[in-house]
Amino acid sequence: MRRSTAVTSPSSRTSADPKVDGRLAALGRFCFRHRRWVLGFWAVVLVIGVLIGGRVFAGSVAGASSAASEADRGSAVVTAADPARGVVTAVVDGRSVDDPAVRDAVTRATAEIAALPGVSSATDAYGPGPAGAALRSADGNASLLSVRMADDSTDAQTGAVTQRLAAIDAEGAQVKVGGDLVLQDEVKKQTEKDTRFGEIVTLPLTLIVMVLVFGGLAAASLPVIGAVASVGGALLAMFGFSKIMDIDTSVLPIATVLGLGLSIDYALLMVNRFREERGHGAGIAAAVERTAATAGRTVAFSGLTVAVALSGLFVFTSPVLGAVAAAGVSVVVIAVAAALTLVPALLGFAGSRIKAPTAPVPDEGFFSRTVRRVSKRAVPVALACVALLMAAGAPFLHADMRSSGAAVLPASSAGRQVAETVDQRFPLASAAPITVVVEGGAPVAQAYADEVVAKLPGVSGVRAVTPVSDGVSTVDVLVHGDPQGGEAKKVVEELRADRGGLTTHVTGGAASIVDFQHELLTRGPIALGLVALGTLVLLFLMTGSVVMPVKALLMNLLSLGASLGALTLVFQDGWFSGLLGFSPTGGLETFIPVLVFAFAFGLSMDYEVFLLARIKELRDKGHSCSSAVELGVQRSGKIITSAALLMVIVFAGFALGDMLMVKQMGIALAVAVAVDATLVRCLLVPAAMSLFGEFNWWAPAPLRRLHRRFGLSEHVDLPTIEPAVLPAQRPAPVLVGAGPTGSAQPAQ
Repeated sequence: MRRSTAVTSPSSRTSADPKVDGRLAALGRFCFRHRRWVLGFWAVVLVIGVLIGGRVFAGSVAGASSAASEADRGSAVVTAADPARGVVTAVVDGRSVDDPAVRDAVTRATAEIAALPGVSSATDAYGPGPAGAALRSADGNASLLSVRMADDSTDAQTGAVTQRLAAIDAEGAQVKVGGDLVLQDEVKKQTEKDTRFGEIVTLPLTLIVMVLVFGGLAAASLPVIGAVASVGGALLAMFGFSKIMDIDTSVLPIATVLGLGLSIDYALLMVNRFREERGHGAGIAAAVERTAATAGRTVAFSGLTVAVALSGLFVFTSPVLGAVAAAGVSVVVIAVAAALTLVPALLGFAGSRIKAPTAPVPDEGFFSRTVRRVSKRAVPVALACVALLMAAGAPFLHADMRSSGAAVLPASSAGRQVAETVDQRFPLASAAPITVVVEGGAPVAQAYADEVVAKLPGVSGVRAVTPVSDGVSTVDVLVHGDPQGGEAKKVVEELRADRGGLTTHVTGGAASIVDFQHELLTRGPIALGLVALGTLVLLFLMTGSVVMPVKALLMNLLSLGASLGALTLVFQDGWFSGLLGFSPTGGLETFIPVLVFAFAFGLSMDYEVFLLARIKELRDKGHSCSSAVELGVQRSGKIITSAALLMVIVFAGFALGDMLMVKQMGIALAVAVAVDATLVRCLLVPAAMSLFGEFNWWAPAPLRRLHRRFGLSEHVDLPTIEPAVLPAQRPAPVLVGAGPTGSAQPAQ
């Protein structure tokens, strides 16, 4: 009897390539057979995503607010009483304010701007009373021209005002234009620039690394193509969300970097499994469906764990966190969809050009030797790892939350320069640390300021009582020391405790931080509990153990702490600030630690699933606990390390941008992934599993029965493929005929 040992052609299946059951395998088959349609669909997604990409940034909101906090409610009361779109401010510096030429140029510009469409009011330093004095610098060598834009003004009208301000010609005086409207526009443009820069830097680097991993350009290019298509889908998703909710500008690069990193990781896992199946002798069609059934299952399960981690952000009322949750979960879904549909289609086109390994991953190597050494010294290794991770996380204990304002932009930004000039040289015009909105007339507000505010020990003075309308006034409160420090926060609490019998709203930078910290304390435990519960349930359904999910949760918290500790050292204490090109603001942006927790936790679980999937597969095949761990780490170590390296490159590429928030996220996530893939996965996990032994797989009898009924197995029983002789190993056959598929048959 003759038996074919020839490698199957890309489009054929032989008796050596039996069909694989299951929905994911069926999806892989469908995408392989209809690869042109699948590729066309993703090409359309990419093109539309690129075309609307700019609109996503333009439609975002710099500093989305929520009516859930008192600070934001107070701002809403002021806006309702005196609606305005925002302010454009010019600083005229370098010549005496009283210079006739300067005075003439500024007053002429003020009159012309006041007559422009969309302008509510224009005020300069030459007006009467306190309003004019506030726009004059203390040294008399600079003045401000402040323009309030009407609530219904347009971008074009704001642009016309900006151009006229920049054109002020005051006998050599320097003119810089800023204000909150200019700052918002610069934040959008800089965020878009940094996002594009991150993509341009990281994609070529990831391609180079994958060429080294796979040893060929064909296999290496597939994850990059999948990642690019996923970014197009992510832009589409965020564009859709921007139509139904406010998307803060900072959300866009965060969601983009997550989608890019996950897409590369998932496609890397799929391509690696495809090469393994080809190395076992499967034809291209069979290798695709077997890849979809195995690696596809791991990708789907991993995406689910990341989505669960991000879903915890929905608990918070902050619009920034809610937008990140919505965008992040949608990006994860898109990354998983691209891995399960686009990658199988691409494998159909490029599968014949992807090098198959000439031998399976050896059971003896660097990772297996490392696991054996760790197992022999499990107690000291585990203690050392835990101590090191706790020490790395200790700096976060003194972390201070801040709202950086204009400092999120690079020092070269005109908007930031104007904001810093106002703060330093115009004390009467700069934003007060605390503003109390009083629902009452100016006399009522003045009495409140004299009787309540001025008597508080932390208050250094009341700068102004300003009537906004007949029924609303504001009180600007100055404090001792740091305007966002502990003393300022204490004053906020005291003002809220004693409202003088009036309806007041305490707002300002310090009040916003107090509100956010209160939300973290009240809703944070709920979010953490839901994420922990969801993660424990998912890992239990995968492993059938209650021990391993708890261990995974604790280890992830340790690696997360190390990331937050590094974040504090760099961005609060200023370590390596010169190398990274930023000036420390003395604290961390308020919502960054929460986002780091959600993203880093999800990514850590991502690698946990990659590793446990291999260990569980070996365990199901009858290996002992120690053997399953040793072989599991050996067979998955290279792919986890490669995936982590690619993720670090992606995050580091985005950290090279100039936006402070994006830089903080990039550094924190790069550290989290690096620590998790090395210290935790290669040392702490093997040490802990060696210590627990067979107890790793323990679960109470009722839960064991539950897992047997509802468990989500990562292991798939694949039909056996007759081993094929790889081209590099095949002897020259004596051809005696042709088989049923048309391939030559060797003599028997």
